[in-house]
Amino acid sequence: MSAVVLQSLPSSTRDATRLATRLGVPSHEIRTHFFPDGEMRVTVGPAASTTIIYASLDRPNDKLIALMFAAEALRREGARRLVLLAPYLCYMRQDTAFHAGEAISQKVIGPLLARCVDRIITVDAHLHRTPDIGAVFPGIQSDNLSAMPAISDILRKTGLDPATVVAGPDAESRPWVGDLAGRLGLSHTVAQKNRRGDRIVAIEFQNRADIVGRPALIVDDIVSSGGTMIACAKALIAAGATTIDAVMTHALFPEALCGEMALSGIRSIRSTYSVPHSTNAIVLDELFVDALKDEIPENFR
Repeated sequence: MSAVVLQSLPSSTRDATRLATRLGVPSHEIRTHFFPDGEMRVTVGPAASTTIIYASLDRPNDKLIALMFAAEALRREGARRLVLLAPYLCYMRQDTAFHAGEAISQKVIGPLLARCVDRIITVDAHLHRTPDIGAVFPGIQSDNLSAMPAISDILRKTGLDPATVVAGPDAESRPWVGDLAGRLGLSHTVAQKNRRGDRIVAIEFQNRADIVGRPALIVDDIVSSGGTMIACAKALIAAGATTIDAVMTHALFPEALCGEMALSGIRSIRSTYSVPHSTNAIVLDELFVDALKDEIPENFR
């Protein structure tokens, strides 16, 4: 049996194969088959003592079932340690009941995954009311990596106008905005947002003097419906920004919205490879290699 192997759900195979090559370990795609009634059969590749499962959990419902089935099969095949590498981690946004009767998905998914694997590695998890990712996954090791080092490296290489102001669409974006601006030596500002629905938001930058006559770079962790990003671009134009670019960790929005974002004034959109998307431009492999170094024997690197 190999010491380490990387296995991936089908939607993550592109990125998992690239990472496995970087790590110097074998990789296999976990095969899924759907029966006519919707039930699923899952078949894993050869197990290893330490098995890394690469599964970005966007569009998560079928993937969660596949992941649990794969974990069962890998344990039976001899895997003693399972590490889930989930660049995007689902169901973290619902961390409280915003309205009566709502389920708190984070409280369900956390313990569920903690029963399946021994360690979870993710990137920029949506934990605004949860102080630490360890509180989500009781009893196992968990790591919430920041994509900002990888994003700042790419922005330095491609070049930025030193007058650029880094802008966030709401208070929740402040940690990413401040981090990235600090790494790049740029000023930053954060808007006030009033949400009226999934795609209906009102955004205003109160300190327009920080924006007028300057390029703007919108930064956020998750872009799902695109409504906030579009409203933010329009607010920046109203405040006098000369150009607008956007960068994000997780691009969850439909591909068709890229055109609508362009019409709102955004000239470029870049996301990390956390979720497969046409805007992918920022590879996270070095973050993962560093996080996994304790899992990989020296002769595998």
